Amino acid sequence: MKLEEFDYNLPEELIAQTPSERRENARMMVLDKKSQTIEHKHFYDIVDYLDENYIVVLNNTKVIPARLYGHKDTGALIEVFLLKDCGNKQWEALIKPSKRVKENQIIKIADILSVKILNNLEDGKWLIELIYDGILYEILDKVGNVPLPPYIERKMTDDERKNLDYERYQTVYAKKEGSVAAPTAGLHFTNEILDKLKHKGIDIAYVTLNVGLGTFRPVKCEEVTEHKMDSEEFEITQETADLINKAKSNGKKLLAIGTTTVRTLETAYQQFGKIKACKSASKLFIYPPYEFKVVDELITNFHLPKSTLLMLVSALEGKEFIFKAYNEAIKEKYYFYSYGDCMFLK
Repeated sequence: MKLEEFDYNLPEELIAQTPSERRENARMMVLDKKSQTIEHKHFYDIVDYLDENYIVVLNNTKVIPARLYGHKDTGALIEVFLLKDCGNKQWEALIKPSKRVKENQIIKIADILSVKILNNLEDGKWLIELIYDGILYEILDKVGNVPLPPYIERKMTDDERKNLDYERYQTVYAKKEGSVAAPTAGLHFTNEILDKLKHKGIDIAYVTLNVGLGTFRPVKCEEVTEHKMDSEEFEITQETADLINKAKSNGKKLLAIGTTTVRTLETAYQQFGKIKACKSASKLFIYPPYEFKVVDELITNFHLPKSTLLMLVSALEGKEFIFKAYNEAIKEKYYFYSYGDCMFLK
């Protein structure tokens, strides 16, 4: 499989720059692979599609303000993008411009936070040490920035931007800090919709996968199968494992919310032969003709060309059908990517 097979042209004006006014008002394209039909709905319609024969699994990771801007002692501006907590105040990070830093250099972010460059790792990553006193996530809330993807451009004031993105680039059920990108399929949920699903007798379960470089690193190999995923840590609690195993044994359909949830569940099955309580890591790369062992259906946003996420949905729904749907989404002016509209893959 060649990378070009997963390319498409998207008009720039269809890249969502802000979320819909209300989370649940995003449009939702419903794909039924059995009948090969496409419907045009809104996310709030999801309640009508689901019943007590479903279990819905969400990723409750919480996005941290992972983008830091600081200065060297020369005054040069340096961006530090936190990727992964390695313990003992050490993190894996991306640094821009990386050619302007060296080992043991100090980057001052603010009076309450500095970064010490430790050493250069592989694949463009650096090992750094954060220098601070107190609780890190409280400090990051004060001096860090929401790690929006580069295709979202901001022309607002700092306060307007922070107020919008701090609220909306986070799911309403976010609980466990550690992600440097949002599990964007979950951004459409409200507490009211979750309550409606529960009242219909639908099981709701949560996993945690800390979204990192593995989810958004671009594929650069011409041959798709040569791409290697970065490792991302995940956790499945005993309560979630029990809920999923009971639901599956009773013949219920499992609806995963987002590709990170898919990779968590499929990785756990691959590692243990079943869903069990665990703390592990996923490097699972899903592309056609992958055979899904746990996930039956998926809600997800529209993904970038040539991305691992586009390959995952092509594996679940069929590449030809997915590209037919993407072409229709462009024609119908759906909004794409993180703040965009979504698809329900049945």
